[in-house]
Amino acid sequence: MDIGTKYELIRDIGSGNFGVAKLCRARDTGELVAVKYIERGEKIDKNVEREIINHRMLSGHPNIVRFREVFLTSTHLGIAMEYASGGELFDRIVRANRFSEDEARYFFQQLISGVAWCHKEGVCHRDLKLENTLLDGRPAPRLKICDFGYSKSAVFDSQPKSTVGTPAYIAPEVLSRKQYDGEIADVWSCGVTLYVMLVGAYPFEDPTDPRNFRKTIQRIMSVKYSFPANLHLSRECLDLISRIFVANPAQRISIGQIKQHPWFLRNLPEELRDGGLAMTEATSAPPQTVEDIRRIVNDARTKAAPPPPAVRDFNEEDYMDGDLMDEELVE
Repeated sequence: MDIGTKYELIRDIGSGNFGVAKLCRARDTGELVAVKYIERGEKIDKNVEREIINHRMLSGHPNIVRFREVFLTSTHLGIAMEYASGGELFDRIVRANRFSEDEARYFFQQLISGVAWCHKEGVCHRDLKLENTLLDGRPAPRLKICDFGYSKSAVFDSQPKSTVGTPAYIAPEVLSRKQYDGEIADVWSCGVTLYVMLVGAYPFEDPTDPRNFRKTIQRIMSVKYSFPANLHLSRECLDLISRIFVANPAQRISIGQIKQHPWFLRNLPEELRDGGLAMTEATSAPPQTVEDIRRIVNDARTKAAPPPPAVRDFNEEDYMDGDLMDEELVE
């Protein structure tokens, strides 16, 4: 397969410690895809392999960003996946300041559906947050969970015990640096996401000193949070949040119990009544096997030999064929 002609480059869409992300178009289908590039060599570690394999295992659920393939260029490992054109849920909240209870429930139902699928497949995400929940381009957007860089799988990993994730979303037991149940810790992070959607602020930040990390940690450990006096939420909504924000993970509500809670069940879309499984089962699995992925990732751990001096360097830009004119760009 000549992978050098598979994708057309459209534009850059992000960068971070991992490398860069580019918006591309698949030549065979015309589908827009996001391609995440990680430099070959020492950056390709076990965490990268775990992220890709866990993502591949989960792909196909309507509330998970769909994995497409991994591939090699002369300089980078590329991870191609579904492009969510609606951007981050975080940005939608920033624009709105906060959501109505009905809108927050609409997105929370999808979040729980996606997280339940992760757990069913033996994967705990460990970094659920608004920035890792994307939206597609529909008028009523479909939520898509992404970024499995901190995820743990029962198939490949031991019981979680490391302190990972984003501080504002971390459960108390994760901060204790002891072994914890990653699935129950994910529930706490879902609760933080719900709170932010409803309030427009993080639950455990000190309102008078929101950037004080130490105070945030103290408030998480003591489960100290409140709601604005002028915010009116239903009794059922407040009950659900109070059952999520419980310091003892053994007493915290589970994903399965959330799915049976009256507030969650109200106006639940028909497609989510079975957890999205009907749509999941109708979606074919990615063509690459776990063994294929391991082989490609292992090859990426070695930097390719430089080409002879007379040969132009063939890098990811060649792979992406970047000769598009401005009028060809697709937003």
